[in-house]
Amino acid sequence: MNALHDPLDALQGQPHLVIERDGVRYTLLGTAHVSRASVDAVEAAIGTGKYDTIAIELDAPRLQSLTDPDALARLDLVQVIRTGRTAMFAANLALSAYQRRLAEQLGIEPGAELKRAAQLAQERGLEMRLIDRDVGLTFKRASVRLGLWGRAKLVAGMLGSLLADDAVGSDEIEKLKQGDLLEASFGEFASESPALYDSVIAERDRYMAARLRALAHDGSSPRNVLAVIGAGHLQGMARHLEHDQDAPGEVCEQLESLPHKSDVPWFTIVLAAFVVGGFFWGFWRGGLDVGSDLLLQWVLATGVLGAIGCALAGGHPLSILVAFLASPITPLHPALASGTLSALVEAWVRKPTYADFMALRDDVQTVRGWWRNRVARVLLNFFLTSLGTAIGVWTGGLRMLGRLVG
Repeated sequence: MNALHDPLDALQGQPHLVIERDGVRYTLLGTAHVSRASVDAVEAAIGTGKYDTIAIELDAPRLQSLTDPDALARLDLVQVIRTGRTAMFAANLALSAYQRRLAEQLGIEPGAELKRAAQLAQERGLEMRLIDRDVGLTFKRASVRLGLWGRAKLVAGMLGSLLADDAVGSDEIEKLKQGDLLEASFGEFASESPALYDSVIAERDRYMAARLRALAHDGSSPRNVLAVIGAGHLQGMARHLEHDQDAPGEVCEQLESLPHKSDVPWFTIVLAAFVVGGFFWGFWRGGLDVGSDLLLQWVLATGVLGAIGCALAGGHPLSILVAFLASPITPLHPALASGTLSALVEAWVRKPTYADFMALRDDVQTVRGWWRNRVARVLLNFFLTSLGTAIGVWTGGLRMLGRLVG
């Protein structure tokens, strides 16, 4: 296994490395996701006819979003909410909004060189492989490792990306040219959070290198592979591609699973025990009057604040009612989360139209657009109802504790 410099004229002046392993010659082309020169380099390299396989730093959903603008309009929003992928949808939306800001400012679509590589591979009948990990899975792995406060900061960063309409700073653009689009979309939080950086950059270096190594054993028998990747992944991928010895399939399986966490939801159990125990204690020690008063205060604190959150999101009266009814029992079981249930009702009562999906990227750039667009309003419903319920749980819990120890 040797790292070489490719003499191919088409790559002169572009960051690249060549790794030979297991009878396959891998040319790693480091690109800037916002550079016309990177598009030209991809066209020139594939145009030589030297490569039989084109590997691209994309997953299937990101390729679809680049090549099929109408894909978003075919999304089943109710299914997204029902399967617990609301946060994943918001993350993809934040990434799309960030990319759009870059495109409008720089006059080139972020990831244009990746899209062009896919187009040329198909036009020339070359083997094409998408080697990046699903962006939703990357977000999930990062989210699990961040903890409660880290997740809150991450969500705040995503909302900031959705609402921001100012120009992307020159320092950020220069960093993007040498880095990674996912990392840049999360802003400074990625560099400040080792867990996020590891999930977004380091893990993907290892994952994509493993996907490349797997090509030598999947029956396609490649000999010359061109891997089009962001410049920020060049050195890390080259190192893993050259030195890793673990079976590629095992590496991918490990990095596609969620980090281990306790199967026992201790926080939910403790909170539920406190709430239920508080009611029983109130009825036992104080009789019907005290117990009923505790129950009423809990219902009002959680239900009212959850309903207020839904109302602030412009929720339908039925969605507000569901938020009120679900909020008091949300702490008892995750499946009964008020944000999820009210958002489901909102999406069912006010079903988003094709026009809502097509206008989504524009509407989320303005505050008024969030309430006008039915898709965005469902997301607001989910987040604000959940926030209202969370505040209500703490408020109601403190009131209950005060009565019990008073």
